[in-house]
Amino acid sequence: MASNRKKAFAAVAALASASVVLAGCGGGSGSSGSNGNSNTTAKATKGGTLTYYIRDALEHTDPQRVYLGRELTNLDRTVYRRLVSFPASTDTTKATTPVADLATDTGHSSQGGKVWKFTVKSGVKWQDGKPITCEDFKYGASRVFATDVITGGPNYLLSYLDIPLGSDGLPTYKGPYTTKNNDVASFNKAITCQGQTITYHFKQPWPDFPLAVASLGMMDPYRKDKDQGDKSNFQIFSNGPYMVQGKLDHNRGYTLVRNPNYDPKTDNPEIREANPDKIVYDIGKTGEQIADQLIADNGAAQTAVTDRSIPPAYYTQITGSVADRAVNVQSPFTDYLVLNFARVKNLAVRQALAAATNDQGWIDAGGGSKSYDPADSIVSPTVKGYQSNPAFKRPSSGDVDAAKQILQKAGVKTPINLSFTYPSTPTADKQAAVLKDTWKQAGFNVTLDGVANSSTYYTNIQQPDQKADIIWAGWGADWPSAITVTAPLFDSRPNLRKNTNGQDYGRYQSDAFNKFITQAQTASSLDAQTKALQQADIQLGKDVAYIPLEIQKFYLLRGSKVTGYMTDAASSMYPDLGPIGVQ
Repeated sequence: MASNRKKAFAAVAALASASVVLAGCGGGSGSSGSNGNSNTTAKATKGGTLTYYIRDALEHTDPQRVYLGRELTNLDRTVYRRLVSFPASTDTTKATTPVADLATDTGHSSQGGKVWKFTVKSGVKWQDGKPITCEDFKYGASRVFATDVITGGPNYLLSYLDIPLGSDGLPTYKGPYTTKNNDVASFNKAITCQGQTITYHFKQPWPDFPLAVASLGMMDPYRKDKDQGDKSNFQIFSNGPYMVQGKLDHNRGYTLVRNPNYDPKTDNPEIREANPDKIVYDIGKTGEQIADQLIADNGAAQTAVTDRSIPPAYYTQITGSVADRAVNVQSPFTDYLVLNFARVKNLAVRQALAAATNDQGWIDAGGGSKSYDPADSIVSPTVKGYQSNPAFKRPSSGDVDAAKQILQKAGVKTPINLSFTYPSTPTADKQAAVLKDTWKQAGFNVTLDGVANSSTYYTNIQQPDQKADIIWAGWGADWPSAITVTAPLFDSRPNLRKNTNGQDYGRYQSDAFNKFITQAQTASSLDAQTKALQQADIQLGKDVAYIPLEIQKFYLLRGSKVTGYMTDAASSMYPDLGPIGVQ
């Protein structure tokens, strides 16, 4: 995943307590300036054009497929509404407490959280003026089950919704695009509509279901007559305050204008103020080009925001009035390495590689403390279930001698030829070179395989036949439980199929690990779940299924005429388009 994205995964149940807020997705708040998360100018007013500079092409705009933090927050504030959403706030507790959006309230549960009901508001419409119905929500959920068509998005529903599993380990319902051997009856029992009230029936308690709904688009409504399956990947049919003007180009950009059939009386201004008249997404500039324009602060850049962190080479330019337009916040994303178990089968080789990994060198080459915080687990320290993984207690600059001893003791001949795949940028290339140097000292001959097209990076590493030995990836919890981290990334049961690795990029398979995940999924208490998840992470460390690198920090700059600026404390720490406006 590119260094500032949230990516997702496979069907795994989660039983996190609804009382726990999304701390893992939070970040800085408080005063303005380089360490703050608020704006230095007055509250935003209506009107004007906001420009959003984006480097990487869009991966998806289909709500059931979107799984990058940038798109999740941008689309939720502009074109897609949900049953419940998170309000915009610099207070993390408030920002991570769902409020009613398309539903009349935040939902009602019964049977210990196994059944959830929501009633859709009256008077809410699609961009063509037709009403949003309960059946639209049911159809949207049905698309998640078409795992051969609607790929790449969150699919917790595959495990949770009360539908039997077939011999392939997937639900017997296969989505809306096929009639062959399709268990439609079970789906129709699992999700029911009575008037405008939709009811979800789950196999097991899902007490924090509203958090999942507010975080992800898998439950979003979708109009059946607008569905073109995979061809819908870059289409937007709006039910929010904006709609696409003309054609959407996922490589170059698109423009949003006001949706005439959006009624703000049905919405909550804490979620969406919809201040700009127009939002222009400018896609394709490099991080350096974006920084140059925002620092110069001329023309459209004066009313622009970006998802790109300031490149480290520009840090010395962030002073005075420019620094007043910058924020430096910890993101919810942890970067890590995975080893391809189909190719790096020797445990001693994986252990030696981990021992020789120069985390500090990687951090320093990437910009130091303004770019990263250290990590000793794939689980963020702010997520319920975090603990320092004992397998990665090593010098931050790597331990070459320990790595050599591991290989010598195991009788492994050196040099060991391996390849390292990662999304290539000038900064990432420097970071990769640092890792290669220390690995070489330990006896590894590593070929660097930087991928220039980062928009297809995850699609490529999900291929079962990919040739990488070491794979870079990044992850952020979908809500505050380790079950939305270790389980979706390493449970082979829902991930590994003939045509995809899912999010188990290294094709890791462990009965011991899966047993701990099953214990967590069926735990009767949050404490029992947390204990099982901690044991699962220890097992991952023993097997060296991953090597933690760091926790990303975002160093974001904005134009001088942007008002109401804050970052999205609920999910991604990207600019929150809910309250933002322009002078």
